[in-house]
Amino acid sequence: MVVGAFPIAKLLYLGIRQISKPLANRIKAGAQRSEFFRTYVCLPPAQVYHWVEMRAKMRIMGFRGAVIKPLNEDAAAELGAELVGEAIVFLIGGGCLVAEYARQSANSRRKEEEMEARLGSMETELARLGLLTEELETRARVAERQQLAVK
Repeated sequence: MVVGAFPIAKLLYLGIRQISKPLANRIKAGAQRSEFFRTYVCLPPAQVYHWVEMRAKMRIMGFRGAVIKPLNEDAAAELGAELVGEAIVFLIGGGCLVAEYARQSANSRRKEEEMEARLGSMETELARLGLLTEELETRARVAERQQLAVK
C-alpha cells in the first residue's frame, strides 16, 4: 500500500497566509504611529489611489475637467495604511503561489528524470537481451552444424 507524503509544504503555506493578515494589521498600526512611515510610505500611494479612483468615477459620470481635491492627511494615512496592509497580504499570497509552483515543477521534473532513467535502463536491458539472444542463436547454429557434420 502506497502512503502519500504528508502535505507539510501546503500546510506551511497556509500557515504563512493566515499569519500575513495579523502581520499586515500590525504594520498598518505601526505605519499610522510613525510619522516618517506615514508621510513617505502611506500618504503618497493613498493620494495617487484617491486621484485615480475619483478620476475614473468622474469620467464615468461624464465630468471631464473636474478638479479633484486631495484627501485630508488622516483619511490619506488610513487609506495608505490599508493599501500597505493589502499589498503585504497580496505579496505574501503571491510568494506562496510562486513557491508552490516551483515546488510542483521540481517534483514534475524529478518524476520525469526518474521516468527517463527507467526508460534508459530498460533500453539498455533490452539491448543486452538482444545481444544474448543473438549469441544463443549463433551457438545453436554452430551446434546444429556440428551435429550435421558428425552425421
